[in-house]
Amino acid sequence: MAIEIKLDLVLVKRKMKLTELSERINISMTNLSLLKTGRVKGIRFSTLEAICRELDCQPGDILEYLPDYI
Repeated sequence: MAIEIKLDLVLVKRKMKLTELSERINISMTNLSLLKTGRVKGIRFSTLEAICRELDCQPGDILEYLPDYI
């Protein structure tokens, strides 16, 4: 996949557990876990906004484009 999800790194930097983020943004642990491991095909802007709000970060801190040729 050309988009890498770095949610786990941002969570570590913010010293927050996935369960805490799940509770704060009212998203199931299952869905957040799938996002964290990159097993999703998309993310809603409202979900991305909630994550960024709670983690005090930018979308680029969570998502990174990696060209296929790397």
